[in-house]
Amino acid sequence: MLQDKKIILGITGGIAAYKSATIVRLLLKQGAEVKVVMSASAKEFITPLTLAALSKNPVLTDFFDPTNGQWNSHVDLGLWADAYLIAPATANSLAKMAAGIADNLLLTTYLSAKCPVFLAPAMDLDMFAHPATQRNLQILRSYGNLVIEPSFGELASGLEGKGRMEEPENIVHFLDDYFTPKQLAGKKILITAGPTYEKIDPVRFIGNFSSGKMGFALAESCAAHGADVCLIAGPVQLSLQHKNIQLIKVSSAQEMFDAVTEKFPEMDGTILSAAVADFTPVAIAEDKIKRKGDRLTIELKPTPDIAATLGKIKTEKQFLVGFALETSNEIENAQLKLKNKNLDFIVLNSLRDEKAGFGYDTNKITILHNTGKSVSFDLKPKKEVAEDIVNELVKILNR
Repeated sequence: MLQDKKIILGITGGIAAYKSATIVRLLLKQGAEVKVVMSASAKEFITPLTLAALSKNPVLTDFFDPTNGQWNSHVDLGLWADAYLIAPATANSLAKMAAGIADNLLLTTYLSAKCPVFLAPAMDLDMFAHPATQRNLQILRSYGNLVIEPSFGELASGLEGKGRMEEPENIVHFLDDYFTPKQLAGKKILITAGPTYEKIDPVRFIGNFSSGKMGFALAESCAAHGADVCLIAGPVQLSLQHKNIQLIKVSSAQEMFDAVTEKFPEMDGTILSAAVADFTPVAIAEDKIKRKGDRLTIELKPTPDIAATLGKIKTEKQFLVGFALETSNEIENAQLKLKNKNLDFIVLNSLRDEKAGFGYDTNKITILHNTGKSVSFDLKPKKEVAEDIVNELVKILNR
């Protein structure tokens, strides 16, 4: 939720300063406005021109411009910002902030800031582990500053250890999570994602084109809104960022059914976004099936119906959301599934909509409620689609 947020990015003089360009780009991509403040030594690692071009704002390094006498007011900066992110934050700058030293524009802005302050430390492992640095971080936390812990990895010194500045994507995710309203705090939500693979023999399977992107976006969104999320995913090549997501990996429809039905009773609600196979082979060949004759016949049987099963056992306090990917008679088919599975609402998308459905980073949906209400949305990135779905979910919970 960084749309329209005003963010100051403070850059101190460490080798990780080169990553600040990526941070600016990612913040702008989220819809934030960014102003950059640099220490004098930071300019040795990345130029103000680069950051000015990316942020579309002048980069501030001094209290005033000696060529025209323009004053760069740290007070005005502190009042303007919704957040102050200092990345990288070197050991020297952390020590000065902890002691209240204000000998440059970046530090005076820190003391003037009325907004939340985020610190992303970056230094060698022994510097980070030193008692002085740890004491300074403890002091800064006591002031209410939020520390984005450095990661473990290869450092500029060639050593490996904790001290490497967190990656830009994770830093921006940290800010995004902070500003996301926690409307699902205290809720336990189960989400399914991805395809299932139904084995034919040791090397072949029946599957579908689901990437799992929609389900993973939903998991991230629900977690960002404060929920404890259990994500049960079929075979996908995706990663998660939020710490409040428990990932359970499955392969077949039966495995997903078993995992979902085990977890469902303890959940406040479930979102079924996985593309679960409707049929599975009656028998799985022990050896690879050889190519013989003109045709091969495989006998199939229905897989367990997860949505129908949950619809029968859900309580009045639980919500159940389903998905319908259709190719024809979309509304009629979705309404039938909504009723037959006892869903609270169903998310409909059609393969006839361009750039929607399997494999794409975008989706176009219509939400059909069991009350008869329907809401349609334009084509948008799946992260934003997930927010739309969560917003509808919050409305149900607040009824």
